[in-house]
Amino acid sequence: MDWTLCILCFLCVSVGQSQDQSDAEPAMYGEVHSPDYPQPYAPNLQVQWELSVPEGFHIRLTFTHMDIEASAGCYYDALKVLYNGKVLGRYCGRENSADGHHPGNHPILSPGNRLTLMFQTDSNNPERHQNLGFFAHYQAIDMDECSAPAPADGSGPLCSQICLNTLGSYQCSCRHGFELRPDERTCVLSCGGGIFDEPQGHLLSPGFPQSPPHGVTCEYVISVESGFTVTLNFSDTFHIESLDTEHGRSCPHHWLQVTVPGSEPRKLCGPKSPGLISTNSNTVRLEYHTDDEGLSKGWSLDYSTDRVSCSLPGRVTNGRVTPTMHEYFYRDYIFIKCDPGYKLMMAGREIRSFSAMCQSNGQWHLPLPECHIIDCGEPEPLLNGGVTFLSGIQNQYLSVVQYHCNEPYYTLFGGRNVKFTCEADRKWRSNTDVVVSPTCLPVCGQPTAHVKDFQRIIGGKNAPKNTIPWQVMLSIDGGRGGGMVIADRWILTAAHVLSKERVEAPVNTIRIFMGSNNARTDLGPAVNAFSIHLHPQYNTSDDMNYDNDIALIKLQDPITFHAAVMPICLPADGAAYDDGVMGLVSGFGLDIIGDKSVLTNKLKYVPVPLVNQETCIDSITSKKNEMGENRVPNLTNNMFCAGFPEGGKDSCKGDSGGPFALTKNGSFWAAGVVSWGVDCGKPGTYGVYTKVVNYLDWINKTMREN
Repeated sequence: MDWTLCILCFLCVSVGQSQDQSDAEPAMYGEVHSPDYPQPYAPNLQVQWELSVPEGFHIRLTFTHMDIEASAGCYYDALKVLYNGKVLGRYCGRENSADGHHPGNHPILSPGNRLTLMFQTDSNNPERHQNLGFFAHYQAIDMDECSAPAPADGSGPLCSQICLNTLGSYQCSCRHGFELRPDERTCVLSCGGGIFDEPQGHLLSPGFPQSPPHGVTCEYVISVESGFTVTLNFSDTFHIESLDTEHGRSCPHHWLQVTVPGSEPRKLCGPKSPGLISTNSNTVRLEYHTDDEGLSKGWSLDYSTDRVSCSLPGRVTNGRVTPTMHEYFYRDYIFIKCDPGYKLMMAGREIRSFSAMCQSNGQWHLPLPECHIIDCGEPEPLLNGGVTFLSGIQNQYLSVVQYHCNEPYYTLFGGRNVKFTCEADRKWRSNTDVVVSPTCLPVCGQPTAHVKDFQRIIGGKNAPKNTIPWQVMLSIDGGRGGGMVIADRWILTAAHVLSKERVEAPVNTIRIFMGSNNARTDLGPAVNAFSIHLHPQYNTSDDMNYDNDIALIKLQDPITFHAAVMPICLPADGAAYDDGVMGLVSGFGLDIIGDKSVLTNKLKYVPVPLVNQETCIDSITSKKNEMGENRVPNLTNNMFCAGFPEGGKDSCKGDSGGPFALTKNGSFWAAGVVSWGVDCGKPGTYGVYTKVVNYLDWINKTMREN
């Protein structure tokens, strides 16, 4: 061997040493190949590989290519596969070659988790430029230790009873009634039992259906969740040694004792199965005992559980129990719902809902409630009206009431009496589904007494009591004016009555009297004003301008209407003012007696006819010519005239702001407000009135917004 070959040999050994995997972490797979593969291998090689996988696995070696110089017995060049020094195979040649020894497509399986590969070549390689060497894959294959034959050392099988193969290892187990010894291979008889807490299960005696090898004392405890009861169902195969005596069968040496809390223990033995045993308990203890003599084949059973039952809950008067079942069991719920018109009551108080659960002790966790009839409470009081009970016990379910207004001063909204029933939702409801009390509307323009003839205010007749109940007398800083009631907190009057010398009258200077026909003897207390509202286009800076002479007074407190105080109706939209129609003027103003003007303290009235507008204009023009243009106000389309051409019948000073009333369908309505005039009651002159119909929008808007 020359130096070149020696150096090559040394290098090959070094390469072989670098392939040693003995110190590496065992892998589950890998690959191995000859040096320089896929180039031809060199002569004088000696390379060794140590392959390993984790304990509990074989190594499966699969060649994907082999091209080694072929020779008889692979004498010159060869790859040897060894396990623990034992040669498993020596390989050379090519696949399908006639000489050499090629592994073909058959993998090599190691007996254990290691393999050694040795590759040797000699110095003479006639095909050195064609022989490429080999390439192989290896992988870990799980070892089935349980199927392996018993060790040859006579130590017995891996597991004495049950062997369970696991990935990379195995595990021993024992049959029922036995437990694994510390060597984790062999089993020893044991029936210490334990606690069985699953809702169903299977128990059997050690070795069943064979006799145990010697006497046993075993205990089994079945303990399931509270609220369930255990039932034992023994199989037909049952045999525990017994002794027949004159008093019956006894169990002196072998027995299965069944113990239920609160009951006497029961011993079972003999050749006949006890069959089904209902324990009515969630805990059962089984004690199995045999001695070293005699022969008992044992027993087996299946146990199951059932929920504890509760008694039927009973009936609830005026209510119902749901769901309705023939039996109720642990954790079942019942609910109580009262009939319509009834409410749930418990311990003297009302409850929103009720449910009860069947408990583990077989009792319902709450007693049943009661259903009491509901009541709707007192019906809503009706302002200016009342309520009458028609049927039923007051306020209770299905009671019927009827509302009514204080007639003839108020009438129900809708014009008819309304009946309300106490419904199940505790609301008073009418057949139109109204849930609030109705409203009493004031009756307007219909006095309870009527004037019988027509007289003038000037020289007119005293108004009988209750004939003009909307009449208001205003006293403002010593001056007197009139007004009319149009709502329970509103007075309609003339703007100039509330404004003097361009100054609006303070609210606290306004005294309002109503319900009286005599300002001296029967005036009564004054009603307080809350606010005054002059028409925004009334020109207070010019005492000769009476256009838009209209105003509203809001009262501090609402009025309750009666015979002496009632409102006058407002005109309908587009109300007609026909010439010659008689209107009724009333007030506490000046009266002319002879040639004297006298302030009357008695309410007077007089009917006067509406005057054609052209006639009225002519009258005003004549007065302007007579008295001067600047001493007589102008007539506008917001005014109308009323009176007789011969004079003698008219409104006058002190009547300002009072009503000029017309009638329609028997009701009086406010056609005008006494505004101004020239020479009260003189021939050729007429009273001038603010035309109320022109101001309906302003009146309604003011009352709505204030």
